[in-house]
Amino acid sequence: MTAGPPDPADSPGSAAPSGSGSAVPLSDRERAVLALERRSWPGPGAKERAIREELGIAPVRYYQLLNALLDDRRALEADPVTVNRLRRVREARRGRR
Repeated sequence: MTAGPPDPADSPGSAAPSGSGSAVPLSDRERAVLALERRSWPGPGAKERAIREELGIAPVRYYQLLNALLDDRRALEADPVTVNRLRRVREARRGRR
């Protein structure tokens, strides 16, 4: 009995180097995280509620996955506007610390 390949959602950034043509595409969950992040939210609790209801994960886990995606070139290729915006926000927060 052989095990299948590891789930790419468990190892963000594990794709082949850019230009190799054998990169593993983003998982459905990773694409859903980026899609959720593109949306705007009416109030402070709405986003956390959507994370739980739509993705079925805790907000803490969502932000862990999102942060890892920001360092994944596949995410940048899939949604450059969202990823670059979030990278700028992250860097601004780091600069204030």
